[in-house]
Amino acid sequence: MKETRIGNTLVRIAGNIVPQVEVALGQGESVYFEHHILLWKHPQLNIGIKPLKGALKRMMAGMQIFVTEATGPGSIAFSRDDAGEIIPIHIRPGDELHVREHQFVAATGSIDYNFFRVKGVANILFGGTGFWIDRFFAPQQPGLLLLHGYGNVYEVNLRPGEAIDVEPGGFLYKDASVQMTTNSQRLSTGFLGGLNLFMNRFIGPGRVGIQTMYVHLPTAD
Repeated sequence: MKETRIGNTLVRIAGNIVPQVEVALGQGESVYFEHHILLWKHPQLNIGIKPLKGALKRMMAGMQIFVTEATGPGSIAFSRDDAGEIIPIHIRPGDELHVREHQFVAATGSIDYNFFRVKGVANILFGGTGFWIDRFFAPQQPGLLLLHGYGNVYEVNLRPGEAIDVEPGGFLYKDASVQMTTNSQRLSTGFLGGLNLFMNRFIGPGRVGIQTMYVHLPTAD
């Protein structure tokens, strides 16, 4: 079992194949999440709806405009119905983390949640329709973010100017300071022609989270 704490909130992560994360909230402390990942909770825990900023923009993008929020005291547990790993990431005031869409589990109330769209060459692997990156930011207070990665999750720390090429389905998260582009390499197959190898290139400084099971979003026909 892994444990971490932020303020009066204690987080416990247990299990290997499909893990559970339990969040024990102190008086008045809160955590928000997508309702379908709720596994169990204490009866006294207060559950409500938290509207997200930029509701019109989110509606036009076909994304949710509300999340579910739990307020302590009491414990609540979450689990996704996929094999993988749940990882806690502490976010300091003023820091920002970019996360692959649909892999957010929960966040403390001190963290702002927004998104942006990746356009142009960088989305060529997603049918040219673009894909969304979740943006988590701690404006004033430190916060804790919980993510689900498929398979196992490994973190690479890049020095300034250092680069790494990652299979597009392996990207999980990155610091806002890390630049992401798409790199293409032509592979020749002789008389049969050739094919293009596409990789996401990340350039430091900062952290990049990599998941060992590839995820490929549906592309347009």
